[in-house]
Amino acid sequence: MSTRDPEEATAVGNPEIGEIAAATRMGPVSLTVADLDRSLAYYQSQIGLETLEREDGRASLGTGDSELLELVEVPGAVPADRMTGLFHFALLVPTRPDLAAWLAHAARDRVGLTGLSDHYVSEAIYLRDPDDNGVELYRDRPQDEWPRGEDGSMAMISEPLDLRALLAEAD
Repeated sequence: MSTRDPEEATAVGNPEIGEIAAATRMGPVSLTVADLDRSLAYYQSQIGLETLEREDGRASLGTGDSELLELVEVPGAVPADRMTGLFHFALLVPTRPDLAAWLAHAARDRVGLTGLSDHYVSEAIYLRDPDDNGVELYRDRPQDEWPRGEDGSMAMISEPLDLRALLAEAD
Protein backbone atom coordinates (compact mmCIF):
# COMPACT_ATOMS: atom_id res chain seq x y z
CA MET A 1 0.00 0.00 0.00
CA SER A 2 1.47 3.36 -0.96
CA THR A 3 0.90 6.51 1.03
CA ARG A 4 -0.17 9.63 -0.82
CA ASP A 5 1.23 13.02 -0.05
CA PRO A 6 -1.62 14.80 1.80
CA GLU A 7 -0.95 17.85 -0.37
CA GLU A 8 -1.52 15.93 -3.58
CA ALA A 9 -4.99 16.62 -4.86
CA THR A 10 -6.97 17.06 -8.01
CA ALA A 11 -9.58 19.75 -8.47
CA VAL A 12 -12.02 19.79 -11.36
CA GLY A 13 -13.97 22.72 -12.71
CA ASN A 14 -15.26 25.74 -10.84
CA PRO A 15 -16.93 25.65 -7.42
CA GLU A 16 -20.69 25.25 -7.63
CA ILE A 17 -21.58 27.32 -4.57
CA GLY A 18 -19.25 30.30 -4.82
CA GLU A 19 -15.75 31.31 -3.94
CA ILE A 20 -13.86 32.46 -0.89
CA ALA A 21 -13.04 36.16 -1.15
CA ALA A 22 -9.48 36.80 -2.33
CA ALA A 23 -8.79 38.91 0.76
CA THR A 24 -9.59 35.99 3.12
CA ARG A 25 -6.64 35.10 5.36
CA MET A 26 -6.04 32.58 8.11
CA GLY A 27 -5.28 33.76 11.62
CA PRO A 28 -2.24 32.70 13.62
CA VAL A 29 -1.58 29.00 14.25
CA SER A 30 -1.38 27.95 17.91
CA LEU A 31 1.03 25.16 18.88
CA THR A 32 1.71 23.43 22.18
CA VAL A 33 5.42 23.21 22.96
CA ALA A 34 7.31 21.53 25.80
CA ASP A 35 9.96 24.24 26.25
CA LEU A 36 9.07 27.81 25.26
CA ASP A 37 12.66 29.10 25.32
CA ARG A 38 13.85 26.27 23.05
CA SER A 39 10.98 26.83 20.61
CA LEU A 40 11.46 30.60 20.54
CA ALA A 41 15.15 30.14 19.77
CA TYR A 42 14.27 27.75 16.94
CA TYR A 43 11.59 29.88 15.32
CA GLN A 44 13.77 32.99 15.54
CA SER A 45 17.10 31.59 14.35
CA GLN A 46 16.00 28.78 12.04
CA ILE A 47 12.73 30.09 10.57
CA GLY A 48 13.32 33.84 10.89
CA LEU A 49 10.22 34.89 12.83
CA GLU A 50 10.29 37.70 15.39
CA THR A 51 8.87 37.51 18.92
CA LEU A 52 6.01 40.01 19.04
CA GLU A 53 4.87 39.34 22.60
CA ARG A 54 5.71 36.98 25.46
CA GLU A 55 4.08 36.41 28.85
CA ASP A 56 2.83 33.66 31.17
CA GLY A 57 4.10 30.67 29.14
CA ARG A 58 2.83 32.01 25.82
CA ALA A 59 4.57 33.79 22.98
CA SER A 60 3.39 35.39 19.78
CA LEU A 61 5.65 35.34 16.70
CA GLY A 62 5.41 36.85 13.27
CA THR A 63 6.86 39.39 10.87
CA GLY A 64 6.42 43.11 11.25
CA ASP A 65 3.07 43.53 12.99
CA SER A 66 1.55 40.33 11.54
CA GLU A 67 1.10 37.55 14.09
CA LEU A 68 1.61 34.17 12.42
CA LEU A 69 2.25 31.77 15.29
CA GLU A 70 1.34 31.42 18.95
CA LEU A 71 3.39 29.07 21.13
CA VAL A 72 1.85 27.76 24.34
CA GLU A 73 4.19 26.04 26.78
CA VAL A 74 3.01 22.83 28.43
CA PRO A 75 6.04 21.40 30.26
CA GLY A 76 6.47 17.73 29.44
CA ALA A 77 4.28 17.84 26.32
CA VAL A 78 5.21 15.07 23.88
CA PRO A 79 4.56 14.71 20.14
CA ALA A 80 1.41 12.80 19.24
CA ASP A 81 2.95 10.43 16.67
CA ARG A 82 0.53 8.71 14.31
CA MET A 83 -2.46 10.49 15.80
CA THR A 84 -5.07 12.59 14.09
CA GLY A 85 -4.04 16.21 14.15
CA LEU A 86 -1.88 18.77 12.44
CA PHE A 87 0.23 17.42 9.56
CA HIS A 88 2.03 20.75 9.25
CA PHE A 89 1.33 24.46 9.14
CA ALA A 90 2.49 26.63 6.27
CA LEU A 91 4.21 29.99 6.14
CA LEU A 92 3.85 31.80 2.82
CA VAL A 93 6.82 33.84 1.64
CA PRO A 94 6.04 36.66 -0.77
CA THR A 95 8.36 35.86 -3.69
CA ARG A 96 10.57 33.18 -5.19
CA PRO A 97 13.73 35.17 -4.32
CA ASP A 98 12.51 35.24 -0.69
CA LEU A 99 12.14 31.45 -0.69
CA ALA A 100 15.59 31.15 -2.32
CA ALA A 101 17.13 33.40 0.33
CA TRP A 102 15.58 31.27 3.08
CA LEU A 103 16.91 28.08 1.46
CA ALA A 104 20.40 29.64 1.24
CA HIS A 105 20.13 30.48 4.97
CA ALA A 106 19.05 26.88 5.70
CA ALA A 107 22.05 25.50 3.80
CA ARG A 108 24.50 27.95 5.38
CA ASP A 109 23.20 27.43 8.94
CA ARG A 110 22.53 23.69 8.53
CA VAL A 111 18.80 23.89 9.23
CA GLY A 112 17.41 20.35 9.17
CA LEU A 113 14.94 19.82 6.32
CA THR A 114 12.50 16.96 5.82
CA GLY A 115 11.43 17.62 2.24
CA LEU A 116 11.58 19.86 -0.82
CA SER A 117 8.70 19.76 -3.31
CA ASP A 118 7.50 21.37 -6.49
CA HIS A 119 3.70 21.12 -6.48
CA TYR A 120 3.40 23.01 -9.83
CA VAL A 121 1.15 25.52 -8.06
CA SER A 122 3.76 26.22 -5.38
CA GLU A 123 7.31 25.44 -4.32
CA ALA A 124 7.70 24.16 -0.77
CA ILE A 125 10.37 23.40 1.82
CA TYR A 126 9.45 21.19 4.79
CA LEU A 127 11.00 20.84 8.23
CA ARG A 128 10.17 19.86 11.81
CA ASP A 129 10.47 22.02 14.91
CA PRO A 130 11.93 20.75 18.24
CA ASP A 131 8.48 19.44 19.26
CA ASP A 132 8.15 17.53 15.96
CA ASN A 133 5.54 19.94 14.55
CA GLY A 134 5.66 20.04 10.75
CA VAL A 135 6.47 23.39 9.16
CA GLU A 136 6.19 24.30 5.47
CA LEU A 137 7.77 27.40 3.96
CA TYR A 138 6.43 27.99 0.47
CA ARG A 139 5.74 30.42 -2.30
CA ASP A 140 2.76 30.28 -4.62
CA ARG A 141 3.18 30.43 -8.36
CA PRO A 142 0.90 32.91 -10.11
CA GLN A 143 -2.43 31.20 -10.90
CA ASP A 144 -1.97 31.79 -14.63
CA GLU A 145 1.05 29.43 -14.44
CA TRP A 146 -0.92 26.57 -12.84
CA PRO A 147 -1.23 23.56 -15.14
CA ARG A 148 -4.77 22.95 -16.35
CA GLY A 149 -6.27 20.29 -18.57
CA GLU A 150 -8.74 20.94 -21.40
CA ASP A 151 -11.61 20.32 -18.96
CA GLY A 152 -10.28 23.00 -16.55
CA SER A 153 -8.93 20.45 -14.09
CA MET A 154 -5.86 21.40 -12.10
CA ALA A 155 -3.51 18.81 -10.65
CA MET A 156 -1.42 19.55 -7.58
CA ILE A 157 1.38 17.02 -7.50
CA SER A 158 4.67 16.47 -5.68
CA GLU A 159 7.86 16.50 -7.74
CA PRO A 160 11.40 17.16 -6.55
CA LEU A 161 12.18 20.86 -6.16
CA ASP A 162 14.82 22.16 -8.58
CA LEU A 163 17.28 23.45 -5.98
CA ARG A 164 19.80 24.88 -8.46
CA ALA A 165 17.14 26.93 -10.22
CA LEU A 166 15.70 28.13 -6.92
CA LEU A 167 19.09 29.05 -5.41
CA ALA A 168 19.94 30.98 -8.58
CA GLU A 169 17.20 33.41 -7.46
CA ALA A 170 18.96 34.17 -4.15
CA ASP A 171 20.90 37.42 -3.77
